[in-house]
Amino acid sequence: MRQPRDAPAWLKHDKQVLRFYGFFQETVTERPDENARYRHVSIMFHMEDGTMSMNEPKVENSGIAQGSFLKRQKVWREDGLAYIGPDDLRVGSEITIFGRTIHISGCDRFTRWFFEQNGISLPPEEPMVEDEWHKTYKLRKSIEKGQKPLTKAQVEDAWIQKWGAKNLAKFMSGAPHVDMKFTQFALNERKVLRFKAFWDDHTPYGARMYFIIHYFLADNTVEINMAQCRNSGRDAYPMFMKRGPLSKTNQVLAVPGLLAAEGQIYYPQDFLVGASINVWGRKLVIYDCDDATQKFYKEYLDIDQRKGCIDVSEKPVTHLKLTPVPHTGVGREEDSLINCQMIQPKPPKVDLERLMLYHGEILRFECKMMNGEPEDELRRLVIAYYLADDEVAVFEVPVRNSGHMGGRFSEKRRMKNPDTGEYFKIGEAWLTFRSSVSSARISHAAELFASMFATKDLFVGQTVTIAAQPLQITRADEHCLQYLEAHPDEFPYASPVACARRLLPLAADPEVQDERGIEPERLKELAAKAGVSLIDHELVTLLRHFGVPPESEDQQPRIIGPHALECAG
Repeated sequence: MRQPRDAPAWLKHDKQVLRFYGFFQETVTERPDENARYRHVSIMFHMEDGTMSMNEPKVENSGIAQGSFLKRQKVWREDGLAYIGPDDLRVGSEITIFGRTIHISGCDRFTRWFFEQNGISLPPEEPMVEDEWHKTYKLRKSIEKGQKPLTKAQVEDAWIQKWGAKNLAKFMSGAPHVDMKFTQFALNERKVLRFKAFWDDHTPYGARMYFIIHYFLADNTVEINMAQCRNSGRDAYPMFMKRGPLSKTNQVLAVPGLLAAEGQIYYPQDFLVGASINVWGRKLVIYDCDDATQKFYKEYLDIDQRKGCIDVSEKPVTHLKLTPVPHTGVGREEDSLINCQMIQPKPPKVDLERLMLYHGEILRFECKMMNGEPEDELRRLVIAYYLADDEVAVFEVPVRNSGHMGGRFSEKRRMKNPDTGEYFKIGEAWLTFRSSVSSARISHAAELFASMFATKDLFVGQTVTIAAQPLQITRADEHCLQYLEAHPDEFPYASPVACARRLLPLAADPEVQDERGIEPERLKELAAKAGVSLIDHELVTLLRHFGVPPESEDQQPRIIGPHALECAG
């Protein structure tokens, strides 16, 4: 069925509200013109869920917070046995809600029709009751709108209140009218002294606050406004002190309404730039004034206000750039960095030119573990460096009876060298070094490049740490050696000319000049004595270009020193 046969209350009485009008009496203290006031409310009973709410219409200048009087909720009866329902609301009756007794004086047309449909007849509407304040309020509003003229007594009271009984007696006796305040007002109307001041709030979470002080010469009153900057985080309340006389000392009366002795107020000679004033317990320091104020003090008081100006300009703020959070190790570091920089992250850009140029180029280095464990001495691993994306993978070569299975030792990914804290690279250090050295000095500077091998990552003889295991590179495959030798500018340890030039300090040694050649280990010892540190990869390069094969299996290959020195020359 589209509609149930017995509709529930929330469906049958949806959006149906019973509205009653009522009032309650409230005591008013410390008022000479009234001792009680009637407060009118609108009671709304929501039929769908049995909740009630009350609103009080707002009356201008009533002095009472009005509006929502009771939030929508279920209300218990005074006896506490059940909730208030429609049977408890009748015109002319009284109902107690949270300790307030409200007299119901009327209802709207829908409420009266609803009760008639249910066979209940409501009493007629009662007249609206008014207290003395409402009567006076209506009379005052009608007089303001010009609906009723002022009485003679009101006009006389207003005139006497304006001019004062003393001045009225002078006029009636024929004495001349002399009023110093009126004379000051006539001469100094619209003349205002403008000062700039600040207050250092030393309370917790306090800060320096700036103000604009206006001193009105017409009546010796002071007005203080706040000078807030944009996005200061404070509420937009421009008025700090309402216009009025500013006393030098203030006191709080213990008894309300008790008259206090008039204190000494501030005069223009008290507002000096560089000095401070007391504003209700706050020390305001005056640091500047405008040109008109400075001119006034110079002409009338012979005071130069510019001498006491205080520089309040703040030092330029140096914003520190926040460093990205450390990488957790999950995923790629580039992806995590973009997630910190963008709300809607984008995938990092890929160097397509490099990807297509070096696709399939893999440099493989054979290595062994150097952790000192006897069971790991026979293990052999291969480090694969992918030139297309600088990723590194490590595979273990199966060795019979080693006790370890071959296969993937470390998955393919971008790895950081724990010794340098940067990703594994090949050849980048030499390109940076070459761009900073002129081509005329490159041959001599190549000798100094030996000290930069510590920044290189992968070459024969280097020990790198991967997966917390120290791996010493023992050799490289033929494709890797050919690639490194094809790019001598990027890889100087694979350049035969650069390696031969490093032997120049050994040119006078007879063992190097021997035509039969010299063993690599002996050449490394002689170079170390001469102050030249040769690495294993340089020895491999010298053997590949200036070496002779061994005559027997027991002998080692030898490097022909004269040929290498001739190439270096």
